[in-house]
Amino acid sequence: MRALLRLAVVATLSVPFAAAAFCGFYVSGAGAELFNDATQVNLLRQGTTTVLAMQNNYRGPPENFAMVVPVPVVLAKDNVKTLPKSAFARMDTITAPRLVEYALPGECPPPPPMAAMAGGGPPSMAAPTGLPKDLGVKVEAKFSVAEYDIVILSAKDATGLEIWLKEQKYKIPQNAAPLLKPYIQGNWKFFVAKVDVKKVQLVDGQAVLSPLRFHYDSERFELPVRLGLVNSGGTQDLIVTVVSKERYEVANRPNVLVPTNVELERRVRPMFGAYYAKLLEKVWAKEPLAAITEFSWKGALPPPQALVGGGIYGVTCDPCPPPEPVDDPLAKYLGVNVLPGIKTDEDIAKFAREATVTRLHLRYTKDTLADDVVFKAVGPVGGGTPQAKTPGPAKENRFQGRYITWRPFDPNLDCWGGGGGGAMMGGALGGPMGGPGGAFTPASSGLAALPGASGAKATKAELTEPFEGLLLTDIPELGLKATKKPAPPTSGNAGKLKPKP
Repeated sequence: MRALLRLAVVATLSVPFAAAAFCGFYVSGAGAELFNDATQVNLLRQGTTTVLAMQNNYRGPPENFAMVVPVPVVLAKDNVKTLPKSAFARMDTITAPRLVEYALPGECPPPPPMAAMAGGGPPSMAAPTGLPKDLGVKVEAKFSVAEYDIVILSAKDATGLEIWLKEQKYKIPQNAAPLLKPYIQGNWKFFVAKVDVKKVQLVDGQAVLSPLRFHYDSERFELPVRLGLVNSGGTQDLIVTVVSKERYEVANRPNVLVPTNVELERRVRPMFGAYYAKLLEKVWAKEPLAAITEFSWKGALPPPQALVGGGIYGVTCDPCPPPEPVDDPLAKYLGVNVLPGIKTDEDIAKFAREATVTRLHLRYTKDTLADDVVFKAVGPVGGGTPQAKTPGPAKENRFQGRYITWRPFDPNLDCWGGGGGGAMMGGALGGPMGGPGGAFTPASSGLAALPGASGAKATKAELTEPFEGLLLTDIPELGLKATKKPAPPTSGNAGKLKPKP
């Protein structure tokens, strides 16, 4: 069996990325190929407590399959939950690099009177009987959560674990044992979640699986991705969102910030996804092993809505995604309420205000990934805002991948009824929605294309002209020069236009 695990960088685009990383591997009872379209991992970290949530879509025949994920400790049933897909789509939209549009400078007429501002049943997961005792596999726990039948295994020998899985009628990859061995030597356990697709909704023949979330205590803060190489067909992409009081980078890879505050020709809008995919290719061409920080923002996790004050996040953002119903329970969906010392909505709101949400993007192959992804806490960074054009150290984390286009000034949109000539903020590009908000096009993973995801999605899979021809400002970190100059004097002027006296 071979499972192709794919993570598109851009929502609803057929970007030609290869497989995307997954924390474990799939095993199939049918021996057929299973395909994973999108993978996203969200991590919460406080003290030694980690909450890991992952979503994996697959397409394939409607037979039962399971996924095998290394975990550092034995999990109990109370440690494992399912959560709605909308939670992942929302986090993807919040953290995605985005395209924002501003109006060119212009003069507003005097306000009109009383003008108002716009405001067959599956195989048993029971412990095997009649197997040789020297396999060294022990069922530490077993329970069911939603459509998942889960066992937590410990093993003394990689070959024994491989035999155990095969005895349970799973056709695992032939090269699994060498990758299982380091986890067994490190005393890791194995989270095996079997899915009965009879309990799963099928959409166009594809099972819609509930995302899984589990939490545990461990001094180690790492993501076990090597086992996913069992199914790798080539290059893999991994996007990890870390929510913690500190910003995190990857300890065992070089780290770079995505080029940001880049001004672009307006015609890039329908192919922004392809533009961003090409930008990532250029970053990795210069630093092939890099973990790219695409977003790091204090207060970006929405707290319960009843406790919000001063904006969607309670902080200033440029641009902001419009609010969605999932914002209210989002922190609980992700597991903030299981972190130490957090019991009430007030505790959750305090954590959300103080926590930094960081999005890391990695790409690797079997040859370039020697170890699992290990995280380290680092200092705050700013960039990707009108106030911080050049990324660098900051007092608080305020960094995002932000790309700017300009449209002609229109008094009907940009003056009294449309926000006073500032950044277009709200829903789709082309006009404000409800006054100051945040209209943007996120370049995000395929998960953001789910129903209810906010923001206009980039939809074109290929660039129709050379990359450099779309630049209005240089990208010095990549040695790229703009072929034209931006029309306005500075991007920071947006929002500062005043009506004519």
